[in-house]
Amino acid sequence: MERKSSSVKILVCIFVCLQGLTVPVGAQSIFHRVDSILTVNYRKGNIDTAYIARPATKWTVTARMNVSGAKIEAEGIDQGKHFKAEMEASRKATVSVGVSYLGLSLSAALNPVKLMGKYRDFELNFNSYGRRFGFDVIYQDAKNFTGWHDHEGMERIELPDGLLSVKTLNLNAFYVFNSRRFSYPAAFSQSYIQRHSAGSFLLAASGMGQYASLDWDQEMDLKMTNIALGAGYGYNYVPGQGWLLHISALPTFIVYSNTSMTFGDTRVPLHYHFPEVIITGRGAVVRHWGNKFLGLSMVFNFTNIGHEDTLAIHNIKWCIRTFFGLRL
Repeated sequence: MERKSSSVKILVCIFVCLQGLTVPVGAQSIFHRVDSILTVNYRKGNIDTAYIARPATKWTVTARMNVSGAKIEAEGIDQGKHFKAEMEASRKATVSVGVSYLGLSLSAALNPVKLMGKYRDFELNFNSYGRRFGFDVIYQDAKNFTGWHDHEGMERIELPDGLLSVKTLNLNAFYVFNSRRFSYPAAFSQSYIQRHSAGSFLLAASGMGQYASLDWDQEMDLKMTNIALGAGYGYNYVPGQGWLLHISALPTFIVYSNTSMTFGDTRVPLHYHFPEVIITGRGAVVRHWGNKFLGLSMVFNFTNIGHEDTLAIHNIKWCIRTFFGLRL
């Protein structure tokens, strides 16, 4: 037991010794007590260890490369003529490093393009994947959309950067029924290891709020608030030792919708058309060997509002991560 004393205590001892001091016996006792409590909470849980298990180590260091993007599509009928428009934001790439100790994590991210002054948008991604519950919070403030507009009987119009400004908040939450054998964290945070293939039905709730402003001919504003409920399924496939393939889909149907467009001083409400949906898809590939792991994960959000016979608006938000980690 002494040979496996806590990494926290070791780090603190090193830090103090470097300053020519010694660690008081009382402090060592406190560190040992805190470590014991964290270890018990980390290891406990009503799980089937033949299917999922905690890593044997306490520390995890992970480096990630994150790439994300967003797209807005509009389609409908204007004075008897069909139109379609599409605008896409510049993709964002960040590099991040995270350190986790018995489930407690701290990470920092860096956007090289933003440091060079070539990326003006703001985006925040917060993900939490527990054994039974999990959620995503994604906020984006983007002003660098570019795209095109097609109108029946007219030539395509190119839409340059600076016309569209969008603020979007996406919320997704889920509950896992088969949490004893199926692990979302095994695919996305690597705080569990999936030993054998297993799946689970999922309950889901989604929300989306958006404010968009388009300065073209006349100013146009779009405001929407949507809340959706649904269910889905996730599956972790283990084709061989050290491998994990994950796929899940969470379709939710909008049960509350408040959407309107404003043209100058004229406000036009958009009426609900069933089915309006928010769909969240996730996928991951993970390979681990010894105390190392690497992989790729993806989260995809799709929102459909309105109907093509009048006006339909589609929002697409995605994020892809590649990662490499060490368990210590």
